[in-house]
Amino acid sequence: MAPEPPPPATAAARIDTTRPHSARVWDHWLGGKDNYKVDRELGDQVERTFPHVVAMARAGRAFMHRAVAHLARDAGIRQFLDIGTGMPTAPNVHEVAQGIAPESRVVYADNDPAVLAHARALLTSTGPGSCAYLDADLREPGRVLSLAGRSLNLGEPVAVLLISVLHFIGDDEDAVSIVGRLMGRLAPGSHLAITHATDEIGGPAVTEAMEAWNRTVVTPLRPRGRAAFTELFFTRLGLELVEPGVVSPPHWRPGASAAPHQPDVPYWVGVARKP
Repeated sequence: MAPEPPPPATAAARIDTTRPHSARVWDHWLGGKDNYKVDRELGDQVERTFPHVVAMARAGRAFMHRAVAHLARDAGIRQFLDIGTGMPTAPNVHEVAQGIAPESRVVYADNDPAVLAHARALLTSTGPGSCAYLDADLREPGRVLSLAGRSLNLGEPVAVLLISVLHFIGDDEDAVSIVGRLMGRLAPGSHLAITHATDEIGGPAVTEAMEAWNRTVVTPLRPRGRAAFTELFFTRLGLELVEPGVVSPPHWRPGASAAPHQPDVPYWVGVARKP
């Protein structure tokens, strides 16, 4: 069992270790150590109901690596805004982007004090690029962009990464408006990359696992189907999906080294460009 990580003194008052938190449970599934007993217990409970959840989390993370590499190498993006970043798990966004374009600038944003404390301690950039960390909530897109604008030039293309975060925003919180306000402020040529949980893949085991999650975790999960995901976050916002469109993570530009016939995982992913 992993040892209990002591919270940094400056954040201790804000970190609730009595209830599981989505970022720390995800960290457990990814093999990280920045989690608590309560997070591991929920993660293990969900895994018993849905044994493929670890593969799902890791497939989503692998998509993020490929998407950032595509954006830096093929789309020429040099600015990245990762919102709802979660616990640092190498390789991180700046490591992938700066490995291709060393001058890349990356801003991480999260509203979890534990995530921010670990990010500031572990995520260090090497010149000529840069990293910055924001205590900001996706539900406040104007504030996110205002703070990010201190490190990024919003007059030039920016890649916004919403990895495993939009499914924690319900329709009553107007997730479409939030994403629209983010992308509306950005320059043409900016991109949006999203991973989003779905219950359309995996059958009853997935539904049961998501219900178990929602009974226990601080932030409930709101899965969406492929049609709704595509319409809400890409089509309605006038964004142009890049190939291969909306697919399960293993099928998004897997590369020649990927194992053949990888099974679907209950995620939809996509990358789109602002014209």
